[in-house]
Amino acid sequence: MTCTACCTQARTMLRLSLLTAGLLLLLQPAMARQDDRNQPIHVVHANSMDGYNEPNSISTFKGNVLITQGTMKLTGELARIWTAKEDTSVDHIIVTSIAPKRPHIEQIDDNGNLMTGDADQLYYDNVNGIAILTGNAFVHQQNKGDAHGTKLTYNTQTGYMVGESGNAGQVTMTFLPKQKPLPPPKNGKPAASPAPAPTPAKKPAASTPATGTAKPAPASSTAAPASASSTSTKE
Repeated sequence: MTCTACCTQARTMLRLSLLTAGLLLLLQPAMARQDDRNQPIHVVHANSMDGYNEPNSISTFKGNVLITQGTMKLTGELARIWTAKEDTSVDHIIVTSIAPKRPHIEQIDDNGNLMTGDADQLYYDNVNGIAILTGNAFVHQQNKGDAHGTKLTYNTQTGYMVGESGNAGQVTMTFLPKQKPLPPPKNGKPAASPAPAPTPAKKPAASTPATGTAKPAPASSTAAPASASSTSTKE
């Protein structure tokens, strides 16, 4: 094989490799949020805390609990955090409902859309980035739609969701239509509200002269003196 043929084959293989890499990128699922799970978990607020920061332990937080991890937020009245067996990293979190406040989760995806979820119990698997909402679960995805069921499992990294109805009704889901752009304004100007009915035009000022302005003599007034003179002649 000549040197020219070798170079041509190498260039062809490079093009095929780049094309294959591009196809693989296109086939990857759309990520809900890729980096939240790598962020530290903060208990921003709680009225009370019971536990210690040790491997394979449980810490309990009560009252107005707020837990964050990147853009993700967990809120509720009672939250328990389980640490891993080998270190103090968080293994999973369970937020339990205490009336009237139910557990709540929210997260902003890589496109800036907000996901919110509410249920009677919220289980968050920090190792795999999975949120499980159980009991009258409801998830809203901005610009996408809503889902409702007895149990909703939501992947916080890919946005993939699984719904279960159990024996309490059905799983329902709403898909929002694509928002169509408004038609361009006519003549480059925004559409105006209908014009009001036109008002009658005022008479020209000449037909109603101001007081003291001399009026031009009408044609009949010119004929009046002539008529008077003819009468005196007959006399």
